[in-house]
Amino acid sequence: MKKIVLSTQVLLMAVFLSLSSCTAKKQVNRVAEKNGDSVEISEKEKEVFDSTEEKPVEISDEESNYQIIIIDPGFYNWLLSIARPEGYYSQQFLENRNQLYVIEWNWRVLQPQRFDPLLYEQQINYDPQIDYGYEVNYKLYNYFIYFQRKYGLRLGPWLPRI
Repeated sequence: MKKIVLSTQVLLMAVFLSLSSCTAKKQVNRVAEKNGDSVEISEKEKEVFDSTEEKPVEISDEESNYQIIIIDPGFYNWLLSIARPEGYYSQQFLENRNQLYVIEWNWRVLQPQRFDPLLYEQQINYDPQIDYGYEVNYKLYNYFIYFQRKYGLRLGPWLPRI
């Protein structure tokens, strides 16, 4: 099975995210609140964000032979308990959002003086011309939502709502 560069980069990114300090998270959340960009986070979601369980989320599509592994404490539980279920979004919606999120993500990776390099560690190679399948797009999209909500950031013009 081929692995896209995304798998290694997301794995590395997730490992570094898990190593990020709580202080950085608090500082980011204060900036988001100051800018009026905060979203309401439920107590259940806060518990998941504070989780230290590091169960990897494996994303693969046998048709396209792509695989992504995300290791970020709490993401697995968030995906199962908080995220919208598979099938809620169309694949077209997920692909469109992922394309925009990846562009913003990669732009931030290239500007470590402006954006925390511990949060934006590696670029993501996401080619909109490739059909990664529903599961890959669904889990990647939800990781972006999880990331934005956990760290109080926005990767697009809209608030990261569930």
